[in-house]
Amino acid sequence: MISEKYLTHLKKARQDFLSNRGHPEDIVSKEILDSWIRSRSYNINPDNVQSDILYSAQLQSHISKNQILYDIATYFIEYLYQFVRGSGFIIMFADKNGYILKAIGDDDIMEIAENQAIPLIEGSCRAESVIGTNAIGTPLYTGQPIQIFAYEHYVTLSANWTCSGAPIIMDGEILGVICLSGAWDKIHVHTLGMVMAAGEAIARQFYLTLANDKLTLVRNQLQTSIDSLHSGIFLLDENHNITYVNEMTLINLEYTKEEMISHSYKEFFPELELGKIKKNTYDIETVICGKHQKFQCYISIKFVSRSSYTNRETFLISFRKEEYIKKFVNKVMGSSAHYSFQNIIGSCAAIKRVKELSKRVSKGNTNVLITGESGTGKELFAQSIHNSSPFSDGPFIAINCGAIPKELIESELFGYSAGAFTGAKKEGRAGKFELANNGTIFLDEIGDMPYEVQVKLLRVLQERCVTRIGAKTPIPLNIRVIAATNVNLETAVLNHTFRSDLYYRLNVFDLHIPALRERGNDIFLLTDYFLLKYQNSDYEPITEIMPEVKSLFTIYPWPGNIRELENTIERMCILTTDGILSLDVLPANMLRFLQAQTPVTEDTAYPYKVSISSELTIDETEKKLIIEHLINSGGNIKRAAGSLGMSRRTLYRKMEKYRIDPDKIRFERKEM
Repeated sequence: MISEKYLTHLKKARQDFLSNRGHPEDIVSKEILDSWIRSRSYNINPDNVQSDILYSAQLQSHISKNQILYDIATYFIEYLYQFVRGSGFIIMFADKNGYILKAIGDDDIMEIAENQAIPLIEGSCRAESVIGTNAIGTPLYTGQPIQIFAYEHYVTLSANWTCSGAPIIMDGEILGVICLSGAWDKIHVHTLGMVMAAGEAIARQFYLTLANDKLTLVRNQLQTSIDSLHSGIFLLDENHNITYVNEMTLINLEYTKEEMISHSYKEFFPELELGKIKKNTYDIETVICGKHQKFQCYISIKFVSRSSYTNRETFLISFRKEEYIKKFVNKVMGSSAHYSFQNIIGSCAAIKRVKELSKRVSKGNTNVLITGESGTGKELFAQSIHNSSPFSDGPFIAINCGAIPKELIESELFGYSAGAFTGAKKEGRAGKFELANNGTIFLDEIGDMPYEVQVKLLRVLQERCVTRIGAKTPIPLNIRVIAATNVNLETAVLNHTFRSDLYYRLNVFDLHIPALRERGNDIFLLTDYFLLKYQNSDYEPITEIMPEVKSLFTIYPWPGNIRELENTIERMCILTTDGILSLDVLPANMLRFLQAQTPVTEDTAYPYKVSISSELTIDETEKKLIIEHLINSGGNIKRAAGSLGMSRRTLYRKMEKYRIDPDKIRFERKEM
């Protein structure tokens, strides 16, 4: 019990503080004195305080904002009230702003609290800045529990109360206060301990509730995410029985969850032996059993955890149907192999021999090097080899090594990791080799690959794995490599523009595609094919080719090969309306070639315009034809290449071979 003498001394100490005299610090604790000083700084009149009480709607709004904490605190103070019922105490919960949101007590003490000048009711604000030192506002300020007795309160009207308050704190943040208030003479040291215990219990329960809510949210989000995956998911326990399947699994297999949960994985994967799996495994081809049918799929197996009771692992198995994988790869790459050996038109001995060799080599995993002039159909053979190979179910990725800028080809082929270089995508990107895994990669124009990139390509071919730029972990490859070029790689090796070790690594099996001019009557088989493809349905069907056209097709060197023939036939079909292919619908370059067969006087002022004799070799004829196209284009390389039906790179190469100077042609054309 507190003596009357101490109460008198305490009352005097408060009066001394308010009148700025005496030594109240000799009577009151430092915590109380500091609070008095703060209260005075708020300009609070201790004898005339203005109440701050929420309206009903405002009170409900504050409760809603603190609903979870409010519900927990209400449960605890109702429980605590069972121990103080009839003792003249009020138990209160206030939010972090000092507003009382819940108050429980005996009827008589509640009536006293409600009818006093500063009502101690729900909605009343007890912040220190409003009513000075009190067992709600002061703990909110200090973050410490406190018991305030009688005249330790700053406001005179509160001197009839003794209050014990403890903050509710979680992760260093004050969420609210629990306060137990009663008449000044009912002070007991145990009341503060009881309030402190309640505050800690409320904070702990609030933390657990939030954690549980967060776990529930994460679980629901995870459930939604897993159900939205295009892969089917099986989760297995330590006995390898199914504990969870996602929505895609149910759709693909046509089962209900009840028909799958607790069943062994073997009922659905009869060919899979989990006991033989020693590590995480990806892209295993196997059979999966649905309710009504079996089908091929690709599965990945991942270890999840190990049971502490049985010391056995739990697994997650994901699967995708085989046809989905194919469709996905084709969609991502926009590239697939459409052609087979049946699409290769030709009956000459040379083309038959190449087809037979191609069929033989297609059955294995041997690297193939396809050579031949531009436009001879090297990619057509590459696609046919792929579609006849063990890799036919995988992707066919074609990349033109000569069409990619030098500084980009390495990242295009091998990919790069996150942040590998300036301008790289932050998540990194797979290269063409990685995307072609379990399929075929076709390296066209391999002779134009930069010398410094050839070293890394050689390593990939030797080790059958690829490492992205900026990464350290190699990615294993199960891949077929087909390369093609119209360059003489043996000469390139001698000129030190192509590595000899890479050449021999690629040239395990070589295929040379003959030029169109070397294929005899195949030119007319191809002509008939392109006529069917391009003839205009608005005009008469093309049923006849004039003899002079056939004769010209036979002697014309076709520098652009099949590509040039196709372009020529497409043009002729557009211009032909009477069903007969005649000389007057031929491209200008072919007409000039025909005119050149008749000897003419050489124009000395224009030395490049010379006659073409039937006694010229194929190379001499091709050189004269290139000169004619350059003359016609005014020395414009792009236009000349287009009219010849070849790429600019090929034209530059042939100009270098035949020592043709386009600048001289431009100069002499101006002089004319």
